Amino acid sequence: MNNDQAEGNFKQLKGKIKETWGKLTDDDIALFNGQRDQFFGKLQEQYGIAKEEAEKKIKALEEASSSGSSTKAA
Repeated sequence: MNNDQAEGNFKQLKGKIKETWGKLTDDDIALFNGQRDQFFGKLQEQYGIAKEEAEKKIKALEEASSSGSSTKAA
């Protein structure tokens, strides 16, 4: 996978995160790409879900994004 493909996959994932967790800001989502603990903290703060649950949903979104699927993991 080249850089453009990786960037495209991240943009798709970012869109899926926005669809799933609409309360998150772009700044919150930007944390995912480098400061994941803070990102998961934002999810916990906004939605009251456990870190493990958030990680599970993110993994499903990542898999959907990389496979080109349009299913929603909420």
